[in-house]
Amino acid sequence: METSQSYLLVAFKLLGSLALLIFGMKLMSETLQKMAGPQLRHVLARMTTNRFTGMLTGVLVTATVQSSTATTVMTVSFVNAGLLTLAQAISVIMGANIGTTLTAWIMSMGFSFNITDFVWPAFIIAIILIYRKRHGDIGDFLFGIAFMFLGLGTLRQTGMDMNLGENETLLGFFASFDPQSFTTTLLFLLIGGILTMCVQSSAAVMAITMILCSSGALPIYQGIALVMGENIGTTVTSNLAALTASTQARRAAFAHMFFNLFGVCWMLVVLHPFIDGVCGLVGYDTEMTKETAGQAAFLANAAKLSVVLAAFHTCFNVVNTSVLIWFIPQIEKIVCKVIKDRKVQGDEEDEVTRLRYIGSPLVQTPELSVFQAQKEIDLFGARMQRMFGMVQTLIDEEDDETFEKTFDRVKKYENISDNMELEIAKFLEQVSEAHLSDDTKDKIRQMMRTISELESIGDACFNLGRILNRKHESKMTFTEGQKGEIDKMIHLVDEALTKMNEVVSGRREEQDINESFRLENDINALRTRIKADNIRAVNDHLYDYSLGTLYIDFIGECEKLGDYIINVVEARLK
Repeated sequence: METSQSYLLVAFKLLGSLALLIFGMKLMSETLQKMAGPQLRHVLARMTTNRFTGMLTGVLVTATVQSSTATTVMTVSFVNAGLLTLAQAISVIMGANIGTTLTAWIMSMGFSFNITDFVWPAFIIAIILIYRKRHGDIGDFLFGIAFMFLGLGTLRQTGMDMNLGENETLLGFFASFDPQSFTTTLLFLLIGGILTMCVQSSAAVMAITMILCSSGALPIYQGIALVMGENIGTTVTSNLAALTASTQARRAAFAHMFFNLFGVCWMLVVLHPFIDGVCGLVGYDTEMTKETAGQAAFLANAAKLSVVLAAFHTCFNVVNTSVLIWFIPQIEKIVCKVIKDRKVQGDEEDEVTRLRYIGSPLVQTPELSVFQAQKEIDLFGARMQRMFGMVQTLIDEEDDETFEKTFDRVKKYENISDNMELEIAKFLEQVSEAHLSDDTKDKIRQMMRTISELESIGDACFNLGRILNRKHESKMTFTEGQKGEIDKMIHLVDEALTKMNEVVSGRREEQDINESFRLENDINALRTRIKADNIRAVNDHLYDYSLGTLYIDFIGECEKLGDYIINVVEARLK
């Protein structure tokens, strides 16, 4: 009974330590993204001019936020937005693979000595910073690090208490596998991949591997096979998550898998010499056994295995990247050939009935979620300007069939604008339930107002279409003078829409609200003058009252549209 209770306690300790480790890494990564997210996005956008700077950018961003998933999500978003090519994205993802190896080094440090002695002061400092509020993010970051190292330290101590290196049953189990056998390597590689997919954390699998290896229970060759399996397992997870995402997202995820699969394939050919070389660098004796060197020397040698695993992880990804970075164009062709464009009927923009950037399970943190929502809002603004362009084509269209077809597109876009507002708002409400910084809360409030005003722009465009439909059905025609004034108003509104989209998609500090105010004033002044001219024209019988009413309704709706445009700009910049 006591034995079963002790086993149960050990199991709880192991699972609890892994939970602390995963939670600590998640909290640390989210806090880093919250503090550095906007700057990192601008780094991604500007430092990917060629494959080498792209790779270095991937290393920098991933090492900073401690999440290759975060880097991949941001990179895919830039590809979708047209800010990065797929080739540039592949180079960033290669760099992310190198950057994520820093996690293994942090973990090896936790296994090399009793790091739990240092976490208690970190907890005290973190809680003080959190209660001071001004430095709450730094406090959260320290909490994340402290939880991570507490989890690592507890894992290390639990492994030592279990005396895995002296457990004859466990040693016999691993000894039953021939370390020189290719089948053994493939089996442990498969186990590593499955474990990673099950626990959804490559860090957790790395920690388990380090416990088994550093205790002397698991031979280094099987441990390395688990690490390689973890590299594949994490890409399978991202590919499954990207199944419902856009074509470019699936291509980027598949490129990640191809990159790691290729690396594992060539590594299997040179596995033992490569591992022996890494062991030589670290100073680990691969030939030492308990029988020849004694228990103490064997365990001291085995303690170096956590560093060996981290060194292998880094060397493997660095060498793999060094080889494949020269073949990025060929990888891009393979990826595009495997993941083909989804076929659509007619205009591609008309076929888009769902959001492009949000709704994917790849997004995991509030900072990234807000970024995804901002990209969706950029697209929302662009679609509203496209809708206004459709309205312009209706003005002079006389063919019944063409007019009806274009007007149907305007109606469809009005429905799209309603759906986009609701979906983005629902998404932002979910994000706002998370632990957010004051700056992120302000961003969400600004986004909520922005999408409401963008939807009003869609309503205004639809109303303009309905006015022109009434004109078309009544067979009335605007006079040359009216067409000239309408052209002036259309030009001003389109210019205001262009400026609005520049403001919405650009950096706030680089935008000037005065230009938008000037355009709004010009629209108002033109509307006032046209209104006065219209009254005189009707009184002078230049055209009849019904045409004058349609004409002034159209001009008035354009002026309302201008009001909604300036509201979007103010929401973004004020």
